[in-house]
Amino acid sequence: MNPLNSHDSKKRSGIGGWWAPCLRQSLRSAVRSDKPIHVLICIVDHYEPGLGGASNEQADERVRNWVEKYPKLFSGFRDSDGQPPRHTFFYPLEMYREQEVTQVAQLCRAGFGEIEVHLHHDNDTSENLRRALLEYKQRLHEKHGVLARRKSTGEIQYAFIHGNWALDNSRPDGKWCGVNNELDILRETGCYADFTLPSFPSPTQTRKINSIYYATDDPNSAKSHDSGIDVGSAQPPENSLMLIQGPLLMNWKSRKWGLIPRIENACIQGNQPPTMNRLKLWLNARVQIPTKPDWFFVKLHTHGAPESNQTVLLGEPMTQFHQALANRAKQDPNFNYHYVTAREMYNLAKAAEANWNKSVNQARDFDLICDNSTMEPVSSHNKSSN
Repeated sequence: MNPLNSHDSKKRSGIGGWWAPCLRQSLRSAVRSDKPIHVLICIVDHYEPGLGGASNEQADERVRNWVEKYPKLFSGFRDSDGQPPRHTFFYPLEMYREQEVTQVAQLCRAGFGEIEVHLHHDNDTSENLRRALLEYKQRLHEKHGVLARRKSTGEIQYAFIHGNWALDNSRPDGKWCGVNNELDILRETGCYADFTLPSFPSPTQTRKINSIYYATDDPNSAKSHDSGIDVGSAQPPENSLMLIQGPLLMNWKSRKWGLIPRIENACIQGNQPPTMNRLKLWLNARVQIPTKPDWFFVKLHTHGAPESNQTVLLGEPMTQFHQALANRAKQDPNFNYHYVTAREMYNLAKAAEANWNKSVNQARDFDLICDNSTMEPVSSHNKSSN
C-alpha cells in the first residue's frame, strides 16, 4: 500500500467533503410532473448468502427463498414498458459457491434480474486483484452464462460494487482494500461502471454526490473517485471509469431529537422500507444526465440475503411499493417508471450522453447486451398492476 500524503489523508477521511453539497441539494424544490418524467429504478444488492457467518445450510435457504418467492410475489407487476421488477445481484468473489450462483442465474434467466461482481478484500496487491477479477469474470461467464458483452467488441463486461465501501483504498485506515490503482484495474479487466456509492455513514463517502460521472485514477493516491467529470457535460476523459451513484440527501421531515435531519442514503433494508415518500427524496436528488432532463436515475442498494432484510425485499413493504408505483402511473399520465438492472442503467446513461431521442425501453441494450440468450418468458402470478 502506498504511503499517504496530507492531501490523500484528507480525501480518505471525508472531512468537510459532502456535507455542503448535500445541504445545498437538499434544499431544492421538489420534482414536479407537470411534464412527462421517467423514473429509472435500479436495486443493486450486495448479495451475500453467507453474511454473518451463516452455515451452508442457512445460506442455501436464503437463496432458495429468493428464487422461489421473487417470481410469485412480483411477476404480476409491470412497469411502463411492461417489464417486471428486476434485481441486480452483486455476488461476492470471495464467497463463491457454485450452487448458489446457479440458482440465482436461473432466476435471472426468467427475466427478473442479472448477476454482477462484488468483492471484499484487504491488504491486496494490484497484481493479485487483476488476476482475481479476470478469473472470476471468466468463471461467471463460462460456468453460469451471465455477465454482459459490449456490442462493438464482444468483450465480456461487468459492473462492480466494492465490499466495505472501500473503493480505491478509500478508508482512512487503509483497510479492506490496499490497492491505490483499483479504478484502472477495474476498467482494464472489463468493468463498465462502479455502483458502490453512496457509502454514508462510512467515512469512504466521496465529496461528489448525487452524480453519474467519470473518474480518472491517480495510482499514487487513494480515493481517486472523490471527484470527476459529469457524464454528458464533456467528452469522457481518457482511461476513466463511470461511477453511478444513488441518492444522498437530508430528510427534513425526519429529524433526530426533533432537530437534526436524518440522512437519506438510498438503502433498502429491514428498518428502511421503500415508500413513495422516500421516492420524492430520491427524485429530488436529481441524479441525471444533462442531455435528458426528464430521466431520473434512482439507484438503490441493499444486502438482500439476510432474513431481516428479506422481510422487506420479499415481503409486504416491497409489494406495497410496487403497487404504489403502478397506482401513481395510473393516476398521473406524466409519471413513467422503469425497472432496470445495473447494466441497463449504464446503457441508459450512455444513451443519454449520446443525445438519445427514442424511448427508454429501446435504450436498455444501447451499448452492452445481456449474454444470456436463453431468456425464459416471465409468467404472471397473483397480483397485477394493470
